[in-house]
Amino acid sequence: MGRESGWRWRVAAWWAVVAVAVGGAGAGLLESNPGLAYNFYQTTCPSVDSIVRSVTWAQVAANPALPGRLLRLHFHDCFVQGCDASILLDNAQSEKTAPPNLSVGGYEVIDAIKTQLEQACPGVVSCADIVALAARDAASYQYKASLWQVETGRRDGPASLASNTGALPSPFAGFNGLLQSFAARGLNLTDLVVLSGAHTIGKASCSSVTPRLYQGNSTNVDPLLDSAYASRLMSSCPNPSPSSATVDLDGTTPLSFDNSYYINLQNKQGALASDTALTQNAAAAQIVADLTNPTKFYAAFSMSMKKMGRIDVLAGSKGQIRKQCRAVNTS
Repeated sequence: MGRESGWRWRVAAWWAVVAVAVGGAGAGLLESNPGLAYNFYQTTCPSVDSIVRSVTWAQVAANPALPGRLLRLHFHDCFVQGCDASILLDNAQSEKTAPPNLSVGGYEVIDAIKTQLEQACPGVVSCADIVALAARDAASYQYKASLWQVETGRRDGPASLASNTGALPSPFAGFNGLLQSFAARGLNLTDLVVLSGAHTIGKASCSSVTPRLYQGNSTNVDPLLDSAYASRLMSSCPNPSPSSATVDLDGTTPLSFDNSYYINLQNKQGALASDTALTQNAAAAQIVADLTNPTKFYAAFSMSMKKMGRIDVLAGSKGQIRKQCRAVNTS
């Protein structure tokens, strides 16, 4: 069996167990569908999936950092006002100008996809759906097969305010703060642990990590960090660190979308305080242990992503279909 065929077989196996309950607390879907559907554009824009996949995969092939950026873009969109593409807007004091979003990227991929979709199906596909599809396709690129299904039918929001970004979970948050932040969006404990697994790819700014390593001019390592791993973090994030300095969220396989994040957590190698917090609660730590099984991780991630993708969506006649993702329609 060739390598690509092997990955395709594994993807099929993950879908076969997509209903697996993780840690006894399943990441069940929202009971009421907010108006989304699979193949929403089947008659109005049947090429949407192939266009999004083609553009995304081409860009990821040229820039391996994009999967982490596009996943983060999707999360940061959905956690503020719901999955309405409000993070894409370029108006004054928009969400993307807020401190938690200054390091968010991937906007150019969304723009490129939108350009092609407007040529193929003018005024049909929302930017909010493009964000959701691109995040999935970017993470799936290494397997050349979709890791989860994406419901579509979202519409775009008309406003974006930096002041609303307080809903985003903090990298410094403790367990209770994280749980409250997720609960406010309709997500449960399992969703919290499962969606944190997105930190298997991507980078964190050193400013999010250095409080665990230094106090003032002195070294003061968080005792919850493995000492050898802390030394590696200090190599990437000296004191002081340049404002542009970053560190891999997953120090083991930083460019691979896999379940190594959970193995790292068990080895006291979570980069952020919010990562380590998942090991400080018994129920969360049990889910972490369960997700060291890759089949359980992929199945659970699929379910929690679908659930997150339903947060406060605009559907039906609400919102609009933007002509350009960075600006609301004026007519």
